[in-house]
Amino acid sequence: MDWLSGSKQGQVKKLITQLADSAKRDQAARELIGMGADAVSPLIDALQTQDLNLILTYQHILARIPSASPLLIKSLSTAHPVVRARAVEVFSISKDKSAIPALLEAIKGEFFTVRSRAALALSTIGDAHVIPALFPLLKDNDAEVRIAACVAIGKFRDPTTFDEITNVLLDDPKIEVRQAAAKVLGETKHPAAIPFLMEALHDSFWWYEKEQSARVLLTAIENMGQAIVDSLIDALADREVTVRKYAAMVLGNLKDVRAIEELGMAVYDLNHEVSQAAAEALAKFGAPAVSLLSEALRHPEATVREHAVMGLAKILDARVVPLLIEMLRDPDRVVKKQAILSLVELKDPRAGAPLREIANDRADRELSMLVKQLIG
Repeated sequence: MDWLSGSKQGQVKKLITQLADSAKRDQAARELIGMGADAVSPLIDALQTQDLNLILTYQHILARIPSASPLLIKSLSTAHPVVRARAVEVFSISKDKSAIPALLEAIKGEFFTVRSRAALALSTIGDAHVIPALFPLLKDNDAEVRIAACVAIGKFRDPTTFDEITNVLLDDPKIEVRQAAAKVLGETKHPAAIPFLMEALHDSFWWYEKEQSARVLLTAIENMGQAIVDSLIDALADREVTVRKYAAMVLGNLKDVRAIEELGMAVYDLNHEVSQAAAEALAKFGAPAVSLLSEALRHPEATVREHAVMGLAKILDARVVPLLIEMLRDPDRVVKKQAILSLVELKDPRAGAPLREIANDRADRELSMLVKQLIG
């Protein structure tokens, strides 16, 4: 009956070829699934394709053929490394628990792509018994594997794993790996993760000359929601400038009313960056912040007044424009300029006359030209 077997293999290969044709793909996929075991080996071989658009199609078909598991498991130790890594991903789709022993072996293998994807597959299958086997991957020589291990362990949202993830969060030499650890801790939304994330906020590795990188950590902290507000309020008094600034920024995004008064005090911070961050954070609360920022307009430090003007200009409230018009008479030119910029941006008719008065004042040509340029 070799001729019959050969005929089937020919039909399988023809159907696999048709998967590249969007018009024939669905029908070809159904027929391949219906052929069962006969389609498995050719589909596994097809995983070597260089057409990245077809890989997921092959994987989904294999995941829907129950008899594919034994050959896929065998391929994890015998196939080309590229095929092994792609075969592993089939189990992420099928969530076949029979593959767990083979995947546990795969995370110890020599190829980093296989180790990383096997870790992710184990977490997708979701058997918590595999967690201890994933811990060694957090110290893997390859950064991609360490990242995958963080993601895999994080998916279980198990507070008993947070210590291990935090070792990566605070000690890994690569910021990209630390970012993965921060992200998974934030995604757990578990209160037990708060001390670890706040500890990272105090670690200068995260933010010294890495402001863009720190955004991942700040997002993770923000994901903790109201549970982390008290810790952030405490951080407003931290001796480190950057910690105070970032705490103010996150509190503004969380908009928890408990932070309003504390942010109002932070507007008077001696560091200009912190003061500005606090004013902008307050502005996100809207009308309740107007009174606090208007008080700051009377502060003897010009920078504080400037930041208060900036904050007020971001609030849609009828009280704001008269306050900004009053600041056009501020003794400090920087504050005056900020008030002009803010009023022009707001486009409120009440500011028309005061701005025209400055524009027509030949005694101060600098401010006159500024207004003319802005409203021109």
